[in-house]
Amino acid sequence: MKIAVIGANGKSGSLIVKEALSRGHDVTAIVRKADAKVDPKANVLVKDLFQLTYDDLKPFDVIIDAFAAWTPETLPQHQTSLKHLTDILSGKPNRLLVVGGAGSLYVNPEQTVRLVDTPQFPDEFKPLANNMAKGLDQLKKCNDVQWTYLSPAIEFIADGPRTGHYTSGGEQVLFNSNGKSHVSYADYAIAMIDEAEHAKHIKQRFTIVTE
Repeated sequence: MKIAVIGANGKSGSLIVKEALSRGHDVTAIVRKADAKVDPKANVLVKDLFQLTYDDLKPFDVIIDAFAAWTPETLPQHQTSLKHLTDILSGKPNRLLVVGGAGSLYVNPEQTVRLVDTPQFPDEFKPLANNMAKGLDQLKKCNDVQWTYLSPAIEFIADGPRTGHYTSGGEQVLFNSNGKSHVSYADYAIAMIDEAEHAKHIKQRFTIVTE
């Protein structure tokens, strides 16, 4: 497959690039700056996400959005970046896979309480989680885009091991047999490329947890 990864030099993006390359896919890293560190086996397109056009993305079977913003003034870009991508992919066959957040997952079967709204959720991460949740809400209205949104488990561990073992679920927080909700970035990358290859969650959000 031809796969593009936006934000390919970030923590999750770089591991997604690595995983896709390891399976023999033709991978293009889309980065904002020419000096960004990316896997030397990947092709590189230097362009800001907000400047991307459909002509840029047309060659790719799958576009993986690993965009990230962390500062208070840039957090709304979690919404505007998704809107830009869905606007240019509207009515097109290319698939859009989004690196999502856990805060928007529900904690109850009735799906009325989200993780971000629970007392245990850290206050410092609420602005990020709420902006990502609003982005997901917009995405769910995009019936003419072939989108998929992957939420990690509660604990998203940057330097955790690549176990290759994960369980997937839907809109609700998942826990493993030990009552833990965690996944490494490396296992998350496996699940993302599995989804790229098998397309099991078109126009759906799903989540994963490592056993």
